[in-house]
Amino acid sequence: MNPRLERLHAYPFERLARLIAGCAPPQQLARIALSIGEPRHEPPPMVLEALRANVHRLDTYPTTQGLPELRRACAAWLERRDGLRAGHIDPDSMVLPVNGTREALFAFVQAAVDDRAEALIAMPNPFYQIYEGAALLAGASPYLLNTTAANGYVPELETVPESIWRRCQVLILCNPGNPTGKVLDRTFLERALALAERYGFIVAADECYADIYLDERQPPPGLLASAAASGRERFERCIVFHSLSKRSSVPGLRSGFVCGDPGLMASFLRYRTYHGCAMPVPTQLASLVAWNDDAHASANRRLYQEKFARVLEILAPVLPVERPDGAFYLWTEVGEDDERFARELYARAAVLVLPGSYLARTDAHGNPGAGRVRISLVADLEQCIEAAHRIRRYVESRGT
Repeated sequence: MNPRLERLHAYPFERLARLIAGCAPPQQLARIALSIGEPRHEPPPMVLEALRANVHRLDTYPTTQGLPELRRACAAWLERRDGLRAGHIDPDSMVLPVNGTREALFAFVQAAVDDRAEALIAMPNPFYQIYEGAALLAGASPYLLNTTAANGYVPELETVPESIWRRCQVLILCNPGNPTGKVLDRTFLERALALAERYGFIVAADECYADIYLDERQPPPGLLASAAASGRERFERCIVFHSLSKRSSVPGLRSGFVCGDPGLMASFLRYRTYHGCAMPVPTQLASLVAWNDDAHASANRRLYQEKFARVLEILAPVLPVERPDGAFYLWTEVGEDDERFARELYARAAVLVLPGSYLARTDAHGNPGAGRVRISLVADLEQCIEAAHRIRRYVESRGT
């Protein structure tokens, strides 16, 4: 077997399962899982209808490049979303359907890394674990950019030594961030692009939470819009990853797309042709309907906004919870060991949250996730409110 597999860490949810093994929550309390970022809102009926109406299309092999009409829908949505002029994104050379951002992020790093060099993949810490796994299996090493309360959860690009940038092949950004919910502004994105141009690396932006934000007046800026605003009309050295899982609450559809620099996209298409991961035609046609409609995404966003408003008022008296810019997580300090907090909360209140240390790696400065938990507000409103009350009662009872 590939010896690089030995370098992979256990996935956070494997660790969580071990942590709560043997716990027996009160039988009268229904279990509420707020640990995994799996949207639980009702999927848009029109997407389900399109999927059912096209099941008969399973009789043909899909192409890796996908249906032209789907690529056009993705391009048009991103132009609307990022405020780009109509026609700026060429659907034939800049867009590629993928089976969700997780699959695509992993695959892109495999295609991008030249392992003949001492390659580095720079990424935030804490992070979505796929970033690290993709780097390790591609023969690169992760370079961690700690995002903490002290730096406003923004990677400190200016502190990275020049020797590191010279070895960097991909800088991965998550905007809005997981688990912090931080939105990186256009000034930051333009600084990252300037560094990429200077040192020759790629900026890969995981924008799967781009349509989940709390202030309707301030949608998170996109990497491609920042590139265009800074004169990079062809999105040089840029690639972005988008998904319907969060935007449309269809995580099981496994549908997204990648867009960016046509030179990068051509190489990625070649890789994926051999990878054998084309999206089934019924999935493509259901996805097309979702990308063509913004109303359901707006309604979905309002549900999260209401949940944050209700949950924050319950938890604020007992925990230092902060309203994030985007995504659907609370990333809060708990005043003690995060594993113990998560285990005891589950044992006493049947609420499952994720220890923050599981989402980060320890370096000379410690583990930036230690002493925190990630609370995913993915359950329905009433369950989120009930979970918040249980968490509050648990926190108030500690030490008694």
